[in-house]
Amino acid sequence: MRQRRIRRYLKHGTLPQFSVFEAVARLASYTRAGEELYLAQPTVSVQIKKLTETIGTPLFEQVGKRIHLTEAGRALHEACRDIFSRLAAVEDRLADIRGLSAGRLSLAVSTTGKYFAPRLLAAFVQQHPGIEVSLQIHHRETLIERMSANADDLYIFANPPDTDVVKQAILPNPMAVFARADHPLARQKRIPFKRFAQEPFLIREPGSGTRLAAQRVFERHGIDPKVRMELGSNEAIKQAILAGLGVSILSRYTLGLDTEQRQLLTLDVENFPLEGQWYFVYPSGKQLSVVVQAFMAFARKEGKQLVLDHLSSTAGE
Repeated sequence: MRQRRIRRYLKHGTLPQFSVFEAVARLASYTRAGEELYLAQPTVSVQIKKLTETIGTPLFEQVGKRIHLTEAGRALHEACRDIFSRLAAVEDRLADIRGLSAGRLSLAVSTTGKYFAPRLLAAFVQQHPGIEVSLQIHHRETLIERMSANADDLYIFANPPDTDVVKQAILPNPMAVFARADHPLARQKRIPFKRFAQEPFLIREPGSGTRLAAQRVFERHGIDPKVRMELGSNEAIKQAILAGLGVSILSRYTLGLDTEQRQLLTLDVENFPLEGQWYFVYPSGKQLSVVVQAFMAFARKEGKQLVLDHLSSTAGE
């Protein structure tokens, strides 16, 4: 019987160990795997040790400060991805059978998406309380890596990758020029872009979707930004603006949906705000569950009322 060949795995509750191993293999780090799985690093190490004993051969080797998969580790990693994919497919089929009274939805969004994605998820779960949801928030490059590994059900990008993916527009993503409320240009109207470009500019890190959008604007005008500082998050840029270090081009969502930001304002620069889009993105060929399809339909139908109307009401703050 087939079960005899995998008896060692059935005896030791190996599935949780597979989960830990897959995270360590994918992230090449015990620490990062622990953070993703909400486990302490010693617990991760113990799980990997037990799995190694079960397999009977080393799964990782350390070269310098980095860990690498052994030949056995690579074989097991491939098997783990196949196992989890099949289990997810089974759960999706069961969720389809049960309807929307149960099921799961794993959503991953860019850092700016954190300002509206929780609102959409909360409203969706309110209608379907039996749905289990998870939300991952990452920089654009990490999102692309996760999508390549098929780690989530669905992704939200402002700047989707130019790869073999399906993308569907869901919400406008207006890009505006942010400055401190007492900036010398604050009360001016129709500021020429050339004049705005003379200001010290605060820019996101390489690979950021916000940075890509800003660079495209400057390129269209044939002007290089006067970069004063490069920062790793929109929150850091907001604080730098408040400290009087410069101006920046950010998504209008960066102001948030609930908190008044009277110390920040948007400058009236010509051709702004830029009309971008938020997109649902997933790999071509991916089979979407009924739960995922229902959430996408919900977001397209309810997104304007939940998000855009609030942005319009706070645009003058």
